Amino acid sequence: MKKILVINCGSSSLKFQLYNVNEDKYEVVSKGIAERIGQQNSVIKIQYGDGPKTEHMMQLPTHSEAIRGVFNLLLQGALSSMDELSAVGHRVAQGGDIFKGSVVIDEQVISDIASLGEIAPLHNPAHVLGIRAVQEVLPNIPQVAVFDTSFHQTMAPEAYLYALPEDQYKRNKIRRYGFHGTSHQYVYDECAKLIGKKGKVITMHLGNGASLAAIDNGKCVDTSMGFTPLAGTIMGTRCGDVDPYIPLYIMKKDGLSADEVNNLMNKQSGMLGLCGYSDNRDIEAGLLSGNEKCLLATKCYVHSLLKIVGSYIAELGGVDALVFTAGVGENGVVMRHMLMEKLAYLGIKIDEENNKKHAECVMLSTPDSKVKVFMIPTDEELMIAKDTVALTK
Repeated sequence: MKKILVINCGSSSLKFQLYNVNEDKYEVVSKGIAERIGQQNSVIKIQYGDGPKTEHMMQLPTHSEAIRGVFNLLLQGALSSMDELSAVGHRVAQGGDIFKGSVVIDEQVISDIASLGEIAPLHNPAHVLGIRAVQEVLPNIPQVAVFDTSFHQTMAPEAYLYALPEDQYKRNKIRRYGFHGTSHQYVYDECAKLIGKKGKVITMHLGNGASLAAIDNGKCVDTSMGFTPLAGTIMGTRCGDVDPYIPLYIMKKDGLSADEVNNLMNKQSGMLGLCGYSDNRDIEAGLLSGNEKCLLATKCYVHSLLKIVGSYIAELGGVDALVFTAGVGENGVVMRHMLMEKLAYLGIKIDEENNKKHAECVMLSTPDSKVKVFMIPTDEELMIAKDTVALTK
């Protein structure tokens, strides 16, 4: 029996999940989040097993105090001592083209993750803080880094290069990286079990942030996010792909700085910009009540997905299955229906009853559909835990 802790650090938050691992069985013992690190009213929310969530207000000026606070709470209901903990796995957003897979963390790995903070300023510095915080409390415990970008490292140069001067790639590391890799890999693996082969699959991680991946025989051949998570399909508050001159035009027209335009495109655009809502539950409620802006925004969303799916079918030379996952993908009944209707030419027939289901693995297409469509809840933490176990045996 091993106990594995999975950590996902943000700039002011720290999500965690503790597993009991017995051979191939992974049981969630506890999970939660530390919020508002470095701010007033910081809090740690924790759940033990299937019990109720509890909130604990405490001062968390840095990630070190957050880690100590999480460990103290785990000792109150999930661990008898810290010696029970076998290893810690960290989600790391950006691995650049340095990391092709998950790795055991040493000083060189930490240095490389920190160096990539230049192209992931909101994420990688926070990951380093989380790793260092664990080192302070448990200096001898093995730690593993699992990268959002690693799964996409199988893309060919023609898929990841941009048509910019070559030195922009060599000097500034500008290329397509892709994100949500652990999620895409997890749902692809689950889909392969369901269709009985490693086929041609398009996975759609549709949350507030969203990305798609074209996967052939287990290898990613293309993905919709690019140099940053701003690219690709329309998202909750992100615009997705736009004419690259638009941000320059806005800067000139409205006198905005680069940071202000970045904020506009990342936090004020997408579905929020189109209809005033970023939460898909509000959007579907508005759509069903006749809100024309919500209807138009959903049509735009589906259209952006449709273009990417169509291009990926061409790249793959056909498709065996499509997979919806993440918050919107797992719960967006209306959106899923609209997209599957648009893809009826593939021989997709909608199972209307199954499509009404939320957050459980289900086939959304009828058994006689030529292309199968599934909704598979993602489990990125489980993927991180499995990689951590594999690398620390």
